[in-house]
Amino acid sequence: MANVVRAALVQATWTGDTESMLAKHEEHARAAAARGAKVIGFQEVFNAPYFCQVQESEHYRWAEPVPDGPTVRRMQDLARETGMVIVVPVFETEGPGFYYNTAAVIDADGSYLGKYRKHHIPQVKGFWEKYYFAPGNLGWPVFDTAVGKVGVYICYDRHFPEGWRQLGLNGAQLVYNPSATSRGLSSHLWKLEQPAAAVANAYFVAAINRVGQEEYGDDDFYGTSYFVDPRGQFVGDVASDTKEELLVRDLDLGLIDEVRQQWAFYRDRRPDAYDGLVRP
Repeated sequence: MANVVRAALVQATWTGDTESMLAKHEEHARAAAARGAKVIGFQEVFNAPYFCQVQESEHYRWAEPVPDGPTVRRMQDLARETGMVIVVPVFETEGPGFYYNTAAVIDADGSYLGKYRKHHIPQVKGFWEKYYFAPGNLGWPVFDTAVGKVGVYICYDRHFPEGWRQLGLNGAQLVYNPSATSRGLSSHLWKLEQPAAAVANAYFVAAINRVGQEEYGDDDFYGTSYFVDPRGQFVGDVASDTKEELLVRDLDLGLIDEVRQQWAFYRDRRPDAYDGLVRP
């Protein structure tokens, strides 16, 4: 595996229907592959609007099985075509009454590697997610991909340091954080939390946010997606806060070992002293 991985992410505006949304992301993926990218990630529930601004049963229609639903299968074809690893966030149904906010991870040969289910589910104005999603129950998987060890942490999860740490302990080198967060709610945290997590856990983070406003509410998704390295430094420019954008960046995975040797945070952990963290 090369020490430098060319990685991509997409922040996108909602088109109005799933078919055109999928086609748009396929176009971005092909453009990223043409620029040499070997891994790409999309935003939270990328093939649908952010319907969690309302609580209406009609929106269960966006859910599909993972990996046997049409979106993941189509993304497997795209991975085979482009030779890229793809992180695919969707609304998952596992059967009647079982729904999750999920991201599938597909390897560069199109093989399905597994999925992550969002652990922390918000229930506040404009983000009524408990109406739709059960808490994740698959732990903190890290996937051994063609570009290295890739993990996923979804949107609201980012406020909870425990999962970031578990992904690091499980070997993650790059963590994709697909999100849908609005300007008035958390924009002052957006450039703090993921860089802090990258530093504390010594890996790269790809922070992806939707952009624009959609028909189900007044959430103003502010984009500003980015890659951040294990020193907490942005890799290249941060994306626009108003426009759709494809970012492609070179990530030097050798920096992970360098930082872990220099700062030695993993060496100096005290799990023997942390029992209180998991007491109810």
